[in-house]
Amino acid sequence: MDRGVLKVILLAVFLISATSDPVTKTQDVNIYSFYINSTVTSRYATTIITSRVANRLNESQEIFFEVKIPKNAFISKFRMTIDGKSYDGVVKEKADAQQQYSRAVSRGQSAGLIKSVGRTLEEFKTSVNVAALSKVTFELTYEELLKRRLGKYELLINAQPMQAVKDFKINVHIHEKPGISFLELKGDLSTNDLANAIKTTRADKDAWVTFFPTRVQQKSCKNCDKNGLKGDLLITYDVERQNPNGEMTVSNGYFVHNFAPSGLPRISKNVVFIIDRSGSMRGNKIVQTRLALLRILSDLAEDDHFGLITFDSKIKLWKRELLKATEANLEDAKSFVKNIVDRGATDINAAVLEGVKMINRHPQEGTASILILLTDGDPTTGETNTERIMSNVRKAIESKFPLYCLGFGYDVNFDFLTKMSLENNGVARRIYEDSDADLQLQGFYDEVAVPLLTDIQLNYIGVSNLTQNNFALYFNGSEIVVSGQITDNNVESISTEVIAISKGNKVTYHDAVITKDVTDVLPEHEDFMERLWAYLTVKQLLDKQVLLEGPEKEAVKNESLKLSLKYQFVTPLTSMVVTKPQEGDVEVADKPKEGKESHRPPVSGRSGSHRILSGTPSLKVMSSRPVSPMPPDRARGHRKGSRGRIIGHDVTMRTDAGGNSNRFMLAADGQSQPLCFDVLLHHKLRLLEDSSREFYINGESQTTRRGFSKIAFHYKKTHNLTITTNSISYRNDQDNVDLLWGQNFALSYTDGVDLITTHNKINVSMGDFSVSVLLHKNDGGVYLWPAVQQYPQDGSPTGIFGKYNISYEKAHEFNNPTLKIMDKNVNATWAHVKDFTKHSTPNVHCWLVPFDDVMNRKISDFIVTQI
Repeated sequence: MDRGVLKVILLAVFLISATSDPVTKTQDVNIYSFYINSTVTSRYATTIITSRVANRLNESQEIFFEVKIPKNAFISKFRMTIDGKSYDGVVKEKADAQQQYSRAVSRGQSAGLIKSVGRTLEEFKTSVNVAALSKVTFELTYEELLKRRLGKYELLINAQPMQAVKDFKINVHIHEKPGISFLELKGDLSTNDLANAIKTTRADKDAWVTFFPTRVQQKSCKNCDKNGLKGDLLITYDVERQNPNGEMTVSNGYFVHNFAPSGLPRISKNVVFIIDRSGSMRGNKIVQTRLALLRILSDLAEDDHFGLITFDSKIKLWKRELLKATEANLEDAKSFVKNIVDRGATDINAAVLEGVKMINRHPQEGTASILILLTDGDPTTGETNTERIMSNVRKAIESKFPLYCLGFGYDVNFDFLTKMSLENNGVARRIYEDSDADLQLQGFYDEVAVPLLTDIQLNYIGVSNLTQNNFALYFNGSEIVVSGQITDNNVESISTEVIAISKGNKVTYHDAVITKDVTDVLPEHEDFMERLWAYLTVKQLLDKQVLLEGPEKEAVKNESLKLSLKYQFVTPLTSMVVTKPQEGDVEVADKPKEGKESHRPPVSGRSGSHRILSGTPSLKVMSSRPVSPMPPDRARGHRKGSRGRIIGHDVTMRTDAGGNSNRFMLAADGQSQPLCFDVLLHHKLRLLEDSSREFYINGESQTTRRGFSKIAFHYKKTHNLTITTNSISYRNDQDNVDLLWGQNFALSYTDGVDLITTHNKINVSMGDFSVSVLLHKNDGGVYLWPAVQQYPQDGSPTGIFGKYNISYEKAHEFNNPTLKIMDKNVNATWAHVKDFTKHSTPNVHCWLVPFDDVMNRKISDFIVTQI
């Protein structure tokens, strides 16, 4: 790797742990200060991550800043400070940021600096070029309202700075007006070898948690390695709840009401579980679902009534009526659950409507009814139009009880489940296809297992701009939060009234709070109440927008956008524009959307890793044997003064069973057999990049079949070529050309851009690069495949096609073949693939090795969110 473009990753994870790439050449940089400061006031958390880094080289180098934040949080500030000058990110409406967004895409960069990386995390990543012997400070701020689940709030801080840091500190300050009832510390960083680095201080209303590990501890602890500290610190707490009317807090003209009464009798519930047993649930999904249901059935109270529905293309009922959770009925239900097997298609419409009928056939006063749907896919039989399904379900339920939708895995239509849940007073939750999926299912049920109140209405006098103040259900261990603005600053008190149904009886809570009772907070956080109100309002408006159409939808969207811009929140309606010191270097941070394939968490490229997407495309990269050159008058390598290297990059298709990964092959110097490596099928990949020449190629793979559905070229910010299986589109500052495959043409433009297309192939020359893209039509499919013909000899390309001049030696053969690659012994397997850089697709043999061992990088480095 060129020292001038060294990547240094600074990783601080808040709310869950995640792995990161190993850092190379860490001796060239010094992370001399790394702080995580989190202040929680009335459950509203403001977290600031500050990293200070010194470039110790005598030349400039690129420094990367990478942190992970909660998906539920909004980034509100980002700043880079270099040589005393600050560069701030500015939040703009997406449309206003479109120009910067397009420029980022044209360079082949991920235009969204934020991407989803796991169950609860989003990753923010950016970089800046730092001069020799200079320093840079990164500062990121994000905000969120902590949600109470199962009687506690959680703060999970993961520490993995990828270097032992001399000045490493985590500071958490929690201030809660009613007092803190308990506070516990768990996690890897609370083990014995780090115990003396943690200090907890408690007062009546405050708690402080600090973590100051020494450099020795960061290298020697149980969860440390050569790159330093690696682990998490879990902080759980709750507040005192002596006032059954809830807790009212007032500050700077705003209020928040936290309502979580305890000591109430539980309400008997009528619950129907609607379980997808279609063919896609085969294997682990159906096993874990059965296991979770068996546990849930054991937790039902005897006065609860329940029903079980399984569905594929047909509906199967355990019993037609809801039955009481007696010991005999539970044993019979468990026998039914143990015999659930996968089969058939997916008729969601009929299954949910049958669940509604089951509850309606069993009306009981003073009970709470709940529908819980678990599915892993789109509706594929019966009524398949999602809009009609939502309409049918909405009319059937008539707002009488909530529908909770659990989406299993990544193939599920999560947007559909989210909207259907919101329309019926419920929520959608993703169940991740991991080893603990059964615990995720049971954990969700535990949250709704004990209803205490129904039909809750919260009323206030002397306030305006209220957040949501009516709720269908209140569950034990949860919390209702309402915030608003005080209408008259001269008013001395605010009156509250809560009306609800408790086990069939109407209950009323009355309270009043003195408006002058200002919460004692730090001066820098004195506006927290206003920001809490804005955060909660924006969150609820975004949900509400999903349910509306026409002018109403537009009005809600505009209000949400207005608040996002005013409080500088990065939301689905806004983008943060990050301007770097280099002239014209701009990046754009977009809030990722839950459930999109491009935001799936990166995984290892090793063969046999778990499934991410269906389909069977694989790739091969050949970098030494000659190929047929382009026409002499077009090939860059034959022009006077050209320094280009003619090479062959062949892309192949795996022929073995499995079909869930790409396979690349890389010709090795001095060996007749190339290397190859697998990458689990990802949607978008960085194929080739040379930033010094402003040349980029990205590819979007097909989700269920081999090959690429789209390949995009970007050159010098002005030349943009997009190739799909249907058409070819070229754009520059003056010309727009749109063509269909089958049209033969030859075009030349400025900056050495030549395009030549034949019936099923296009040759692209941009500067010193030549690439052919083939259109394949075989095996019942249509797909694209690229072949790099030439790139500059003095270049430093990166990307999937950027690896060349690699060599290996055979260390062992026999039953366990081993290759020596870059002085490292690597296990290898003899593999069989097809070469798709030729229309004849000949078979080729290769040595299959792990991705990391041959590319010396993680697959996450090659994934982009935008083509």
